[in-house]
Amino acid sequence: MASHPLPLSLFLSFIFFISSSSHFSHALEKTGNHMIKQLNLHPNLEVNILKSNTTSSNDELKVSEPELVEKRLSFPVLGESGATVADLAQHAGYFRLQHTIDARMFYFFFESRKAKADPVVIWLTGGPGCGSELALFYENGPFKLTNNLSLIWNDYGWDKVSNIMFVDQPTGTGFSYSSSDQDIRHDERGVSNDLYNFLQAFFKAHPNYINNDFYITGESYAGHYIPAFAARVNQGNKNKEGIHINLKGFGIGNGLTNPAIQYQAYTDYALANNVISKSDYSLINQKLPYCEKAIKQCGTTGTDVCESAYSFCQQIFEDILSLTDNINYYDIRKKCEGSLCYDFSNVETFLGKPSVKAALGVPRNIEFVSCSDLVYRSMLNDWMRNLEVGIPALLEDNIQLLVYAGEHDLICNWLGNSRWVHAMSWSGQKDFVTASNVSFLVDGKEAGILKNHGPLTFIKVHNAGHMVPMDQPKASLKMLELWTTGKLVQPKKGVVSPL
Repeated sequence: MASHPLPLSLFLSFIFFISSSSHFSHALEKTGNHMIKQLNLHPNLEVNILKSNTTSSNDELKVSEPELVEKRLSFPVLGESGATVADLAQHAGYFRLQHTIDARMFYFFFESRKAKADPVVIWLTGGPGCGSELALFYENGPFKLTNNLSLIWNDYGWDKVSNIMFVDQPTGTGFSYSSSDQDIRHDERGVSNDLYNFLQAFFKAHPNYINNDFYITGESYAGHYIPAFAARVNQGNKNKEGIHINLKGFGIGNGLTNPAIQYQAYTDYALANNVISKSDYSLINQKLPYCEKAIKQCGTTGTDVCESAYSFCQQIFEDILSLTDNINYYDIRKKCEGSLCYDFSNVETFLGKPSVKAALGVPRNIEFVSCSDLVYRSMLNDWMRNLEVGIPALLEDNIQLLVYAGEHDLICNWLGNSRWVHAMSWSGQKDFVTASNVSFLVDGKEAGILKNHGPLTFIKVHNAGHMVPMDQPKASLKMLELWTTGKLVQPKKGVVSPL
């Protein structure tokens, strides 16, 4: 019989490869559920789907039309806020999402402690499927949560220089809920439309903020959410769809944005930081071409093969972890304590208290879902999509992009983020690539390495892991303040070695 090349797809060639190699595991070691537990989070529910909300004891939040219902907060907080604003407005509320069966999006809004004219900033926590309260109480919110479940003012909360909102999204995350699992989102189109509709309702309810500069921020899987959301806002503005939102910039912290480039960087980062050996590096790198091919098949629109691409490529990360002694992949300077990398359990206890839910205006029968494994799994076809593709058009419209990354994070490491930022094709790419690296200074000391050209800025943050605002609160607050006031670029005299 004459031989001829087999017309196997890239997808099938990879299946053949893994089935014939003893070095490949047939099951991922880490699931979304496992990763949640490494934060010492144990949500009572897998997702906030309330099959019937007709028994809710809170009539105020029985919203029948797409609208926003808000409650003024009156939390007792220890210490002094340092606010110069006499009447410090703080709210929590629900927005009934349009184009859904019954979805409600929960959010917090905190007025700037300095000036009501400060920018409006929205923060999106990643996961996918983790509530914004993790950032609110452990990173850059107005308050810190103590071990005795008291609130104290955060001296470096981002509300010191901005009017900031924290949103529980996608549906089913945090206190956001629906009575139908059909409202669970599976891609960035659904996520960004929900957020855009929420913004329209928010600014309608708060017209005094319409003219403020607006910035989108977040971290981790929000590296997917943020570019899609920014593009949606820009599109809405150009099409005059509703209230014009004064979008000035979007910032991604230790994000996953361009998986094809970022997964290729895992072994390089791990080797450079002595996480793996040279022989381990060579062995794991044999899987990189198959990961790259699987991602190409996934494309940018999201198909059934995208979940397979996730499994193929995630094995690279899993292989690295299997060679370590229980390393904390959010901060390689540390080990996970037992099976835990962090202990964020206080947030679940605090937000589960009936008195706290009443203060927030949350119905009694709604549970706080710190991280939703179901939302995580529902977004698997979205995971390997390249969200960098929509960014150049935003840069051409002079919408500012800040990408920052703590240098000790493995899972969304600075090297992979730097590479996709440098590889991105736009009119200023050449000038950005050749621009000098300068010191990012805070109180006269180098807090990171910065590169900038035009609307694009990248910062590698020193002495920080995955959660920069938690590890380096003063530096992250200064970064936000300088960025939103157009003063982030440092003097050229601080030139340092290449990134």
